[in-house]
Amino acid sequence: MTLTLEQARTIISATRAKGRDMGLKPLSVVVLDSGGHVLAFEREDGAAPGRFAIAQGKAYGAVMLGMAGRAQMARAEAQAYFMAAVNGVYGGQVVPVPGGVLLRKGGVVVGAIGVTGDTSDNDADAALAGAAAAGLDAEA
Repeated sequence: MTLTLEQARTIISATRAKGRDMGLKPLSVVVLDSGGHVLAFEREDGAAPGRFAIAQGKAYGAVMLGMAGRAQMARAEAQAYFMAAVNGVYGGQVVPVPGGVLLRKGGVVVGAIGVTGDTSDNDADAALAGAAAAGLDAEA
């Protein structure tokens, strides 16, 4: 299965709606396919312009490592040299914190969501709502 543009749009819409329901700061949301390519991105009014790179880095790490943001952060804390090496391999594109959510369908990785703008844990919670709206299994 592949992730579609319509699913990506649903994810972004539902993630942003959850952020508004939670009273979060303006969010930036990106959806990547299983190859790490951007399917869709939106930056809410008032979000800093540099947020794309952070959102993309959260999602990119999740999809390329097959490991969600919370697991990446735990790994970075336990094995800082490993995560530094990983980031070197991927040209500094990995942001190993919550808000990078791995997407699966039938156990197969189909992509990832990257959310930034509020606390990393709040970013992850909003992303989980986006995944649910698209009918996908998610790991934060």
